[in-house]
Amino acid sequence: MSELHRRTAALVSEAGYRDDEPIVAGIHRRGAPPVLVARGVTASGAPMSATTVLYAASLSKQMTAACAALLVRDGVLDVESPLSGWLPGLPGWAGAIRIRHLVHHTAALPADAEIDALQGSADRTTPGILAALTRFPALDRPPGTGHVYSNAGYVCVAAVLERASGLTLPDLARRRLFAPLGMTGTRFWPGPDPMPAGAAPLVRLRPAPLSLGDGGVWTTLGDLLRWSQALNADELGVSPLMQTPGRLDDGTPIDYAWGMGVRSHVGHVVYRHGGGWTGLRALQARIPDLDVSVALIATRDDTDRRIPLLESLLEAALQAP
Repeated sequence: MSELHRRTAALVSEAGYRDDEPIVAGIHRRGAPPVLVARGVTASGAPMSATTVLYAASLSKQMTAACAALLVRDGVLDVESPLSGWLPGLPGWAGAIRIRHLVHHTAALPADAEIDALQGSADRTTPGILAALTRFPALDRPPGTGHVYSNAGYVCVAAVLERASGLTLPDLARRRLFAPLGMTGTRFWPGPDPMPAGAAPLVRLRPAPLSLGDGGVWTTLGDLLRWSQALNADELGVSPLMQTPGRLDDGTPIDYAWGMGVRSHVGHVVYRHGGGWTGLRALQARIPDLDVSVALIATRDDTDRRIPLLESLLEAALQAP
C-alpha cells in the first residue's frame, strides 16, 4: 500500500465516514496508478469496491455534454439552434431557448421542484419531465438572462441529442464515449428496472432516477477516474469546448461550462461537479494542467461531509511526491 493510499483512507475517516459506511474515493495523478479506496457494504450486502457499479447522479451531465460537444464538432448540432426545432411539442417559449442556454443552465426553465410536483410519485423519467414542461404556458423570465441550475434543461439536451443523432442516448454514449475509453462498467440506464443488473441498489428504489441527461449514468470509481483522465488529456477532442465557461446573453460570464462548474485551487483551474439522490452523494474534480483528478461516491449519505473530503483529497493529490 502506497503512502498516498494510506493518506486517502485516513482522509475518508477524518471526514467522518465510519468503516461500515459505504463509500468509494479515488485519486488519479499523471504517470501514477490510480489510488482507489473502498469501504463498507452496499444495500444488498456486497462489499464496496472500485468495480462496484454505482449511480453517478448529476455527474452524468458532463457525459451528456460530451455527447453534445461531439455532435457540435461533427457539424450535426448547432448550439444556436432553437429548442423548438428539435422538440416541437413544447410550448411557444421553446422558440426563444437555444441549445447553449440548456448546456449552461441559462434557459429559464421552470424550477425542478415545480416540475417534480407535476410528476407526483412516479419514477423520474424523460417522458414524464417533458410532459410536465408542456404544462407551463410561459417562462418566468427571458432565456439567457440568468444562471439557475436546471435538471430539466439537461433532460431536454438529451432528447435533442437523440433527435440529432438518430440514436438513443445510451447507444450514443456507448459508441462515442464509453467504448472508446474502455469504460466497460459505465452506461446510461433508462429502466424500466430502477437500476442495471448487478449494480449497487439505492437506499430507496422508488421513485427511481430514470431520466436521462440530467442523470442516468451508472459507473464505477475506476471508470470515473478514467473519464476524468480522458478529459484532462483531451482524448475525445472536445475538452477545450467543454471547458469553455458560458455567458449570459449580455456577455456576463458565468462559472459553469459544459456539464461542469469552473473553480480555482492554488492558482489552477479546477473543473468539478457534484451529484445527489436519496441516500447518495457524489463529487468529482480535476485539474487538467496537472492531470490530477479525484472522485468519490457515498451510497448511504445525506450529509455535506463529501465537500471537505473532496478538498482534502485534492490537497493530498497535489502534495504527494
